[in-house]
Amino acid sequence: MMTCDATDKKLIGLLQRDFPLSLEPFNDLGRCLGLSGAAVLERTKRFKEDGLVRQIGPVLEARKLGHYTTLIALKIASENVEKATGVIKHHRSISHGYLRQHEFNVWVTLTAPSESAMKDELHRLKEQTLADEIAELPVVKLFKIGFYLDLEENGRQPDFNTAVDYRPVNITPEKRAVLNELQQDLPLIDRPFEAMARNAGIDTEGFLSCCRSLKDDGVIRRFGAAVNHRRAGYVANAMTCWAVPPELVDTVGTRLAAQKEVSHCYERKTGSGWEYNLFAMIHGRRDVECFRVADAVTDELGLDKYSALFSIHEIKKERVKHRI
Repeated sequence: MMTCDATDKKLIGLLQRDFPLSLEPFNDLGRCLGLSGAAVLERTKRFKEDGLVRQIGPVLEARKLGHYTTLIALKIASENVEKATGVIKHHRSISHGYLRQHEFNVWVTLTAPSESAMKDELHRLKEQTLADEIAELPVVKLFKIGFYLDLEENGRQPDFNTAVDYRPVNITPEKRAVLNELQQDLPLIDRPFEAMARNAGIDTEGFLSCCRSLKDDGVIRRFGAAVNHRRAGYVANAMTCWAVPPELVDTVGTRLAAQKEVSHCYERKTGSGWEYNLFAMIHGRRDVECFRVADAVTDELGLDKYSALFSIHEIKKERVKHRI
């Protein structure tokens, strides 16, 4: 766990929620903090070196690009876990992979160009990982998405827009060029977008204007830092699941989404061997903090018992580069 002063904590918040899509973004961040752009860059480089910030870049909404994404649960025998881990680490279409405490012990997020392509990919993944069983658990309804690490602990959370229109948008050649350049870890230099714009064949202001347009269209869900919550001391991470009657799903989902410890909350389809339909990712410094949140909502709403699948090992966590 790295040590952060008050300015570091404010900067981490800005890097996550308010990163400027501008010519000199670090100077703009500095003005918010009373620092020079050089001082902001120095601190940001330290965050990267210490592993607190994984990368800075866009989070794309795959469905707006016409792609298909889903959560996959795999049941893998202990003697095959090492092989499965190697497959997942090198799989270009898997963004997240975790080993969890459950008979379904390996969980991944997988993206494919279409729903039919996903079926083919699932068949290959089952064979490659030697999984005994595999369950596809696509989203039915979104209640919250996005982990915001509040190091200032002032309770401020960004607005999480759940009323998303997932219909694909028209991607012009210019937007395609911008997206293909933008999907990289942002260079930590004064004017990080200039080289990207040159490579895309447009001027920097045109490049940034296109970025802002893609964000307005919902193609870029967020542009900012991906923070390693474990390096900040949040080492307890539980994917917590309930089997909720259909008439209570909205009530429970809304209640869970309101908890600052919850980063993601979805209703999902059930799958083979998997009965739970409501998922909440709960983060805490200790396991007991995750249980406290889950117990409170369970007791308050009179739900049946839940299953908390704590992360044993992070196999992979990176933003998928979508081929556009």
